[in-house]
Amino acid sequence: MQKPLAGLTRKNLVRELTAGVTLLAIAIPLNIGYAQIAGLPPTAGLYALIIPTVVYALVVSSRQLILSPDAAAAALVASSLGGLAAAGSADYATLALAQAIIVGILFLLMAVFKLGFVANFLSKPILVGFVGGLALDILVSQIAKMLGVEIDSGGEFVDKVGGLVAGIGTLNVWSLLISAVAVTVLVLGQRFLGLVPWALLVLVAATVAVVLADLDDAGVDVLGAVPAGPPALSWPVIDWSTWLALVPSAIALTLVTTAEGLLVARSYGEKRNYPTKPNRDLFAFGLSNLAAGASSSFTMGSSTSRTAAMDQAGSRTQLPSLVLAAGTLVLLLFGTALLADIPSPAIGAIVGVAVLPLLGIKDFRMLWRSDRFEFAIGATCFLVTLFVGSIAGIVVAFVLALINLAKRAANPPIDVLEAGGAPTESLLVDAPKGEMTAPGVIIVRLAAPLFFANGSVFSDAVKKSITAAGETNVRHLVIDMEAVTDVDVTGAEAFESLKTWLERHDVQLSFSRVRADARERLDRLAMLGDARVFETNRAAVAALATTGGTPAEKE
Repeated sequence: MQKPLAGLTRKNLVRELTAGVTLLAIAIPLNIGYAQIAGLPPTAGLYALIIPTVVYALVVSSRQLILSPDAAAAALVASSLGGLAAAGSADYATLALAQAIIVGILFLLMAVFKLGFVANFLSKPILVGFVGGLALDILVSQIAKMLGVEIDSGGEFVDKVGGLVAGIGTLNVWSLLISAVAVTVLVLGQRFLGLVPWALLVLVAATVAVVLADLDDAGVDVLGAVPAGPPALSWPVIDWSTWLALVPSAIALTLVTTAEGLLVARSYGEKRNYPTKPNRDLFAFGLSNLAAGASSSFTMGSSTSRTAAMDQAGSRTQLPSLVLAAGTLVLLLFGTALLADIPSPAIGAIVGVAVLPLLGIKDFRMLWRSDRFEFAIGATCFLVTLFVGSIAGIVVAFVLALINLAKRAANPPIDVLEAGGAPTESLLVDAPKGEMTAPGVIIVRLAAPLFFANGSVFSDAVKKSITAAGETNVRHLVIDMEAVTDVDVTGAEAFESLKTWLERHDVQLSFSRVRADARERLDRLAMLGDARVFETNRAAVAALATTGGTPAEKE
């Protein structure tokens, strides 16, 4: 079993500690902002950096993936809880704890039953659209904060935009100035000196400016008093109907975190040449979310941006996460007074700049150039998430994923082969030529499992090929089974119909290159029957073309 803090040595200890200080500088301002996006007090974001982070760092297999609430998850928390309780209320905070616990349980179940593959249904277009919709919703709230305009941050997207437009006349000039300077520093700083903790510097500078110039008296909104002390251990007490109402949003949070977290963990493991264990990582996500629900925080996910920052800083272990937890605890014990005068426009600028890449503009351009159908899937998820809601967005995402899968599965490659196995033409054309590999012999290859989505397609394509070649010219059909790994009942029924058609047209059926691992399944479905089975396509052509179909020895 992998030891905690794998990869840590005396040689890299100082570098890992230094990376931890950098992570602390990045995480604190962002987590305060993400907590506000979720409709929770700043302490919820800070508490997430202590117990859940320690639990995760000691259990996870990935040496670099950083645990954290992120912008998309925070927005999903807000949108799913907004209809159940008022943001900022005690009941709302309790629901956030319960939601994190459900997410934790779902992660543990996925780990136990090895269900990480479920996240594969969230393809890139779906993730781009879903996260992009959440990001734009977040961005509107942050723009309002940057301008000093009051809007209902828990409302629908259209209501937020309407409130922002209606409130433009009430914008605060000082808030606008702070935001403009903050955005400029963050964008230019990240571009030219990416390793500098610009978010922390912006937060400190803006806070100093507010205090020295008494800008809070001039209408600049500030964070306010933050309770001191470590996170309090608790457990949400709600009725069963409320627990059940939280399940759909918890499923959505689990799936999104699984898809992003496992993908990023695997990519860095491959990049830095160390093994990762997806099910163990799911287990770590589960324990950390249970810890979040029991320590006054909210749902935890993974942070792509912070993981990238730690990779650039040279970190190859989870030690920076432990440094982050220790530093946050010290801040909560002795330094919360420093947080009270942080201006909200600066927080809005930090979160807004962090969220901007999540809009997926580059990804949408790539999808438009590469595949219009995939672009349509992403755009649909984006619009549904934005205008209907996050839960509807994830449901539509799965439906579209299944449609996309069925669309591709229903059109598998079906080729006429030369005797050596090279395709001479595809049967999935309007008018297949039906060329024969030898007089009277056609070899057809289905490069996919035969199942309900493509059974009739395969049968029709074979019939068209034989008809196009001239039914009286074709005496033998050989089906190359090398790529047929499985057959379902519906596919077998479609194949049985094809066999009947072949008998009626005096075409003898044979098989070649049947996979050993699929043989038992084919026999159970009576697909092979008394048909001849050849080891190679050349053997089939040689036997059928030169002997007129004299039986070769069946394997």
